Amino acid sequence: MIINVVNKQGADTGRTVTLSTDIFGIEPNDHAIWLDVKQFQANQRQGTHKTKDRSEISRSTRKVFRQKGTGGARHGSLKAGIYVGGGRIHGPRPRDYSFKLNKKLKRLARLSALSYKAKENNILVVEDFNMNAPKTSEFIGFLSALKVTGRTLFVTADTNKNIYLSGRNIKGNTVMRAADINTFEVLKAGKLILTETAIAKIEESNKQ
Repeated sequence: MIINVVNKQGADTGRTVTLSTDIFGIEPNDHAIWLDVKQFQANQRQGTHKTKDRSEISRSTRKVFRQKGTGGARHGSLKAGIYVGGGRIHGPRPRDYSFKLNKKLKRLARLSALSYKAKENNILVVEDFNMNAPKTSEFIGFLSALKVTGRTLFVTADTNKNIYLSGRNIKGNTVMRAADINTFEVLKAGKLILTETAIAKIEESNKQ
């Protein structure tokens, strides 16, 4: 797939890049994507939810009413979950939601997400640039020049502090290194903006 390279002002540079079909042109595997996104979101959960069961409630232990002759069910404690103020029945307990997936499946999911973006023509390539200082307004101007709206994922080859600090406060925009991109972030973005050197990094890190 051949894409034109634009500069920081959104103008065509006259150069093109060819995206590898092994990375950006595979047949997407929806089930692999589903598993990878499920794992990503599960790994974000803290799992610190907790309710008290009847053994942890501080309440009178006297028998509520006599055992027989009431015509109702027998009860022995106000801590029972059927009473207001009683313990929670089968409530949530602290747990770890994370689970593992093998590397080949995660790679397949990531390449499937990138291939979807390429198939939908939602990939833009910009020439490498730098910013002298963190400036959000300058980054907003850059996105406007590209005529990009909505959610975007801007990918750099390596850590660029000024670009990261300039783009992180923009609603719907995410700035990441090529080595850190994942299926969830790629799919969440409407447009994927790659620098020229970021493409090489993505292709290098996703080789089999």
